[in-house]
Amino acid sequence: MRAFWRLLAANRDYRLLLSAGLVSLVGDYVLGVGLTFLVYQITGSTLASGGMLLASFLPSILLGSFAGVLVDRWDRRTTMIVANLLQVLGVVPLLAVHGTSTIWIVYLVGAYQGCVEQFFMPAEQALIPHLVPKADLVGANGVNAQIRNLARLVGSALGGILAAFAGITGLAIFDGVSFLVAAVLLTGIRYRATAAEPVPETEASLGSLSRLTAEWKAGLATCLGSRPLLVILVFMSITQLGEGIMGTLFAPFVLDVLDGTGSQYGLIVGIQGVGGIIGGLVVTAAGHRWSAYALFGWGAVAFGIVDLMLFLYPLVLSGIVPALICMLVVGIPGACAIAGMMTTFQTMTSDDFRGRVFGAMTAVGGAAVLAGIGIASWLGEAVGIVPIIAIQGVGYVAGGFMVILALRGTVAGRFHIDSGDQPTEVLETPGELTAGTPALD
Repeated sequence: MRAFWRLLAANRDYRLLLSAGLVSLVGDYVLGVGLTFLVYQITGSTLASGGMLLASFLPSILLGSFAGVLVDRWDRRTTMIVANLLQVLGVVPLLAVHGTSTIWIVYLVGAYQGCVEQFFMPAEQALIPHLVPKADLVGANGVNAQIRNLARLVGSALGGILAAFAGITGLAIFDGVSFLVAAVLLTGIRYRATAAEPVPETEASLGSLSRLTAEWKAGLATCLGSRPLLVILVFMSITQLGEGIMGTLFAPFVLDVLDGTGSQYGLIVGIQGVGGIIGGLVVTAAGHRWSAYALFGWGAVAFGIVDLMLFLYPLVLSGIVPALICMLVVGIPGACAIAGMMTTFQTMTSDDFRGRVFGAMTAVGGAAVLAGIGIASWLGEAVGIVPIIAIQGVGYVAGGFMVILALRGTVAGRFHIDSGDQPTEVLETPGELTAGTPALD
């Protein structure tokens, strides 16, 4: 706890970023959990639930990579403020949803929010390394994971309650207010990006679209030319397939397999945040003792094992208590895996490439989620919920072992962030990025 409070006390801008993230994420979970439950309750169809998730994730495939290129050009703080204000406007159409005949509005809102999010997330992840010392980066990512899990805990519980008592209108109003408050908090951040370097003469001669394409290709080459970043892309493709399945089938899993209610669904989803908070505290206090890749890989393996226990226990046990225990425990390795993955990404990417690299990661993950949604939507009813949703746990176990084996012995594998280890910036020429290129001071 001492390390947690020291990190927050010493970094004002980081506190504001976390506060804004907490508020907006609570709103996101309220809306996401509430809408997922209400859409399935209204339609009774896993295909309809999958359609909502499809609308939310499709923008990450179509826009994510190019959005990252633009984020690298813009001031990250301003980008995040504008994104939050646009999200306020985006939830207004939900006030017109009153039944199955207007359920299509939910899909449009999900697609709109997904588009705006493609600009917000790369800006946030690219900004964090500027708001804390390098020695505190693992801890900062651990705290960021805590905030997300706290938001999951609070927002999921509120989402279930608001879905039951206030309907879609209450969900929309809550989410809109959360975005507005987050935008106000972000205006207090003092950090500003340094002036952009002049565009090389060869690039200046290109048209705007050609330059955008060239920058996008450079970001993709960066990902493919660096072993740590390529490992992250492969990991994302494996695990996000499972996340698409999980997002589509978890509400039916709770309602039909566990015979749960809407409130119990919110509680089960939200309690993972408690474990995540505990895991975040562990990473903040002791994360510097482990390499980022160890947190990343072993955290993913443990996450997958616990998820398999969650999905398979209904074959031999009944009730929601085992589900609550599993969701509580799984948050701990989940926080470790997220902190390790984001630290690997941030330290192995130069600042002027972080937006587009994160955008590429988002696009790959979004494509995998889309595939998972398709699998779950069509096979969830034909094959059964339990055997299909269990794919998510298998994916995390496989992905975690892949990380451990692939990054062992590389600079990313050996890297510990403490007061004595600071990585140099990775080479800016994408073609020169190979495994182990970044050197330690």
